[in-house]
Amino acid sequence: MPYRFSARHWDIFCTVIDNYGDIGVTWRLARQLRHEFGQTVRLWVDDLASFARLCPDLDPDLDEQERHGVTLRRWPTAFPDGIAAADVVIEAFGCQLPDSYLANMAARPVKPVWLNLEYLSAEDWVEGCHGLPSPHPRLPLTKYFFFPGFTERTGGLICEAGLLAERTRWQADAAAQAAYWQQLGVPPRAEGELRISLFSYATPAAGELLQAWAAGNRPVRVLVPVGKVLGDVAAIFGEETLQAGEVRQQGSLTVHVLPFTDQPGYDRLLWSCDLNIVRGEDSFVRAQWAARPLLWHIYFQDEDAHLVKLDAFLSHYGATLSDGACTALVATHHAWNRGQGMAEAWAALAPHLDELQGHAHGWPERALGPSDLATRLVQMVENTLQ
Repeated sequence: MPYRFSARHWDIFCTVIDNYGDIGVTWRLARQLRHEFGQTVRLWVDDLASFARLCPDLDPDLDEQERHGVTLRRWPTAFPDGIAAADVVIEAFGCQLPDSYLANMAARPVKPVWLNLEYLSAEDWVEGCHGLPSPHPRLPLTKYFFFPGFTERTGGLICEAGLLAERTRWQADAAAQAAYWQQLGVPPRAEGELRISLFSYATPAAGELLQAWAAGNRPVRVLVPVGKVLGDVAAIFGEETLQAGEVRQQGSLTVHVLPFTDQPGYDRLLWSCDLNIVRGEDSFVRAQWAARPLLWHIYFQDEDAHLVKLDAFLSHYGATLSDGACTALVATHHAWNRGQGMAEAWAALAPHLDELQGHAHGWPERALGPSDLATRLVQMVENTLQ
C-alpha cells in the first residue's frame, strides 16, 4: 500500500433502484474500505430485503446490525434524529441525504468530505467532471463528484486487492472447478462444449440467441441464475417460467437454472464460464475481472442514452482488437441491447472467440490502471482534508 491512510468514520447512503446494481457496488465498497483501509463504515440502505439476496446472513428485519465489519442501518423514510454526521459522507448514485443529517453535517466544526459517487461511464466528459465541487446553496457544505471510469483522470474501477490473483488461481485449479460444477448439478464439459452464463434483463434477444445455439452444431451449455431473463429462456421450451435446479435441452443447447447467489458465488460462476452475458453495472465490472469475453446488457435510459455509454465502453475495450473481431463485438452488443438480430450477430462473432478470449485475459490490468476505485477515493479524501 503506497500511502498510510488516516482512520475515519464513513457514512454511505444507498437507495436500491435496480434491485442489485446500486447496493452491489456500495456493499463491495463498504467492505473494501473496512478491510483494506481500516475505515469505520456505516452503510444506510432503504431496501434491506433486496440487500439480503446479496448478503444472505443479513437480517432484513433488523434496523441495525454488523456484517463483515460494516455497520448496516435501515434508511427509513422518517430518518431518525440525533444521528451524528461522519467524517466522510457518500451519497451513492445521486440519492438525496436526509435534511436532518445535512444539518448535522453543517454543524460540525470540521465539515465532512461529501462525495456523490456516480455511475460508471467510459464517456470522455467524465474526465472533466470527476472531482468537481458543488457548493450547497444554503449550508456551508461542498459536495464533490466522484466518477468511476477507465482512465487515470477518473475515479477508476472497483476491485478488491488480490481479486485478480484469486481468479487466476481458480481458473488454474481444475479440481476446484470440477467440484464447483458438481455442487451445482452441472456435468463435466462435453468435447467442444461452450459454457456460458446468462444474467440479463428481460429481452427477446435472449430467446433468439438460445434458439440459434439450439440449431447449431456446437454443444452449448447455458447457466442462468434466477432473474429477469428467465421468462425469455422458458419461452423457447414452451413454458412460462423455470425454477432453480431445472434443466432443459433442445438440439445442441442445454440450459441449467441456478439459484440466486451471493457476490463471491457469482464471481466463481463468471470465472468458470467461457463467455458471460451480464447486466447493469456491478455484474458488468465483475465480468471484466473474470478475464473472459463478455456481452453487456446495459441498463435502459431514455432517448437511447445508454447506447452512447455502451459505445463509449466498446471504443475503449475494442481498441486493440482486430477490425473483424471489433466489428463483430460491437454488432453483437447492439443486437442484444436492441433486442433483435442476435442470430446473425452470433454467427459473425463466433469465429472470433479465440481472439476475444486472449483479449479478455489482458484487459483487467489495462482497465484497472495504476489504482482501483477505493484507493483513489481514500486518496481524494486525504487530499481534501489536508
